[in-house]
Amino acid sequence: MTSHVKNTLVTTAAIAGALAATTLFNTTTVKADTTSSAPVTTTTSATKDTAIASAQAKVNSASAAVVSAQAAYGSASTAASDAAAKTAAASASAAATSSAVANAQAAADAAATAKSTADANLAKAQATAAETSRAQSVTSAAVVSAQSAVASASAKASDADSAVASAVASAFAKASDADSAVASAEACQTVTANLMRSDDPTKQSAAAGFFAKQVTIKQDGSDYLITLTLSSGNGFIKSMTLNGEQPTTTTANGDTGTYTYKVSAAVLAKGSATLAFALQTPMGAMNQTALLDIDTTIFNGLLADKSDADAALTSAQAALSTAKTNAAKAAQVASSAASAATAAATVASDAAVVATSAATNLTSAQAANSTAQAALTSAQAAQSAVDATLATAKANLDSANAALTSAQAELKSAQNIVVVTPASSASSSASSAASSASSTDSSAASSASSTASSAGSAASPATNSAASTATATSNVASSASTTTVTSAVVATPATTKKATSSIPASSTTAKTLPQTGNENQSALVALGLAILTLGIYPMMKRKHA
Repeated sequence: MTSHVKNTLVTTAAIAGALAATTLFNTTTVKADTTSSAPVTTTTSATKDTAIASAQAKVNSASAAVVSAQAAYGSASTAASDAAAKTAAASASAAATSSAVANAQAAADAAATAKSTADANLAKAQATAAETSRAQSVTSAAVVSAQSAVASASAKASDADSAVASAVASAFAKASDADSAVASAEACQTVTANLMRSDDPTKQSAAAGFFAKQVTIKQDGSDYLITLTLSSGNGFIKSMTLNGEQPTTTTANGDTGTYTYKVSAAVLAKGSATLAFALQTPMGAMNQTALLDIDTTIFNGLLADKSDADAALTSAQAALSTAKTNAAKAAQVASSAASAATAAATVASDAAVVATSAATNLTSAQAANSTAQAALTSAQAAQSAVDATLATAKANLDSANAALTSAQAELKSAQNIVVVTPASSASSSASSAASSASSTDSSAASSASSTASSAGSAASPATNSAASTATATSNVASSASTTTVTSAVVATPATTKKATSSIPASSTTAKTLPQTGNENQSALVALGLAILTLGIYPMMKRKHA
């Protein structure tokens, strides 16, 4: 049950009670000799009956108008309640869609930001991949260059080896006997070697007398084997090293012996090496050093070239190794950069899909919001129209209530008229007044029924039923008014008083006056119940709708 329906019920019940109470308490017994504090008009019975009938007709008509206006107000109130509910629902829907639009906008903004970030990361990753790819190309080129350098150095080293071998072969070929030269070349080359003091290379060492002046040199791969011959004193030598290296082989033959050492081409190119002795002599143990000065003129400086070529080859090989390491690192970095670029591309693609979806959702939310806003505008317009109708119905109801109050006041005034007429003419006047009141009440009831029917048609089916009830109520009110008017006829006794009567004239008059208030009570109760029914009906109709 809505608040409007409750208000309708309460108002209707109040009006019904007011009508019943007003009629009951205002229609009183009129006594000829009763005085009142209010102004009293003295007239004939017929005139009073006519006035009462006219006032009663106005009351009935005003009551019917109130019932009709109340029904129209109840219908308008129900419609206003429904319109308010629809407006509230439309407002809630519009608020929800507005919130959805805000959420969709935030999601679209976040997705757009994520897409921008992903695109920037992709561009950066692609630039890094391109840079690492260029670095890989450079390192690969460096590897190729280093490989060329190694090949070139290797060729030079090989050429140097060939030159040395050629020089040795050429020296051997100088021998007068070809067979001796061949044999000497196979055995190795003999060169002169002198032992000099290590502290003064210009002076011969004391150990020089124990060694043969000739040493043999034989190529052993990229190195050379130098064999020293000890012509005497071999028994005093505990150990002997050349440039800190122990001999590869030794032989002993009494006080003589041989010592063979492996040396590099650089040592031969230098032409000198340090010979260290650990001796055990009759004077005790001692350690001495001497410089072995080797005559390498046979090689014509080719050993130095070979040493340089070998050094260049070693350096080229180291450079190649470094270039290969750098190339491997660059390739690894390039591979990682390429993987990062691929991952960034995937992220950017996913971000683009999310951004597109968010934009679509935003468009849908905006469309739904537009629809909801339009529905809200329509509901507000409908509510405004219904509110205007409700205001008009309220104004009509207020006007009808005012008219009813005025008619009730007029009826009360008519009922307070004091009748002073002969009894013979009172009956005729009362009959005429009753006829006039009946006619007036019928017209008023017809007018109230017409008004209720019009208001019901304009409001709702429930109001049409209320109009029918109002018509029935008008008929009851007409009957009640007829009774009231008929009862209102006052039979006044003769103006000549009997001298022997001890009863006051006022007492006789009181006995013959009709009790109008009591006789109208049933009709007014019926009218109140009918009005109450009109108030309850829209509520019941709304409850079962």
